[in-house]
Amino acid sequence: MDVQPILWNWFDSTSTVAVFWYGLALAGLIEGLTCLFRFGLGMHATRDTGWMAVLTFGYRIHHGYGGVVLIILAVLSSGGGLRKALLLVGISLLVSDAIHHFLVLWLVTGSPELDIRYPGH
Repeated sequence: MDVQPILWNWFDSTSTVAVFWYGLALAGLIEGLTCLFRFGLGMHATRDTGWMAVLTFGYRIHHGYGGVVLIILAVLSSGGGLRKALLLVGISLLVSDAIHHFLVLWLVTGSPELDIRYPGH
């Protein structure tokens, strides 16, 4: 069974408003996983992904950045299923990153911990 046509047909037939709501729901799932890693497993992005600083010239790459890029690509795309897929994933990444830093971390730690660069870089 080929899933790709089913997926593209779903995106083609789904309204933009529904895509927005699905994006928010996916943001909630992503934030849930992020909280599991941070608070359940005790991981800290700045510490546990510090090895990536060499690859990113010392800059932290938040998943919200990818969300912004995908939303821009959605706006620039020709439309249809591709636009809606880019929009759904872009919204979910941007919103989950914003919720994580400006709601969850700020409430729990007292700081949004929105580091632009890795410490020491």
